[in-house]
Amino acid sequence: MDDVFKALADPNRRRLLDRLFKRDGQTLGEMCARVDMTRFGVMKHLRVLEEAGLVVTRRQGREKLHYLNPMPIRLVHDRWVSKYRAPFAAALSDLKSRLEHDMAETQVYELFIRTTPEKLWQALTDGQVTKKYFFAEEIHSDWKRGSEWYSTSPEGRRDVDGKVLECDPPRRLVMTWHVLYDPALSNEVSKVTYLIEKRGEMCKLSVTHDLADAPKTAGHVSKDGWQWVLSSLKSLLETGQPLPMQQ
Repeated sequence: MDDVFKALADPNRRRLLDRLFKRDGQTLGEMCARVDMTRFGVMKHLRVLEEAGLVVTRRQGREKLHYLNPMPIRLVHDRWVSKYRAPFAAALSDLKSRLEHDMAETQVYELFIRTTPEKLWQALTDGQVTKKYFFAEEIHSDWKRGSEWYSTSPEGRRDVDGKVLECDPPRRLVMTWHVLYDPALSNEVSKVTYLIEKRGEMCKLSVTHDLADAPKTAGHVSKDGWQWVLSSLKSLLETGQPLPMQQ
């Protein structure tokens, strides 16, 4: 977490995060526009933000796009804000709220979890595990390409469903995402990609939610949706206990 605090300590880096908060998925050239910094300075600050996990990049053709990753802020919030009520904690809570506000049509989340790829894959695809950390939702599928998947509530109600587009265990899973529990979102379909990379004793989990055709869903899932789920998943795999259910 030291890298996160170091990255946030610089006002120029906070301004770059604000730029991505306003419009995610920018190129280096776009990040350099209308800022009182040289291109080299912007590159240097972005590198620090990437090392802290606050910014992640994705290639789109020949362009390298930069995305805001709110997961480190969420993890700092979960660890510290509930313990301390100092002005510092209030500032972190305010920053967390800003990062959780309506986000871009492509939402990218990255975090490191001390586990194996096999255990992480099981946690993402086994309904007996997902119901422990994913709002008590139990996921169902045979996880074959082209198959249906869906999740059910504790009452047995089907809440989300979709189609498996790619399945390469324990590395990559791509599926469509169709919300059923809210009629206002039921006409939208988005796409979720899980990518697992082994890094020594850790696994890097990247979750990309493509919401270009689902603007209402984008606003919905960014409000304590993926961030809470992934934080709870990390807690479950590392400590054996998920986060307490939100009230």
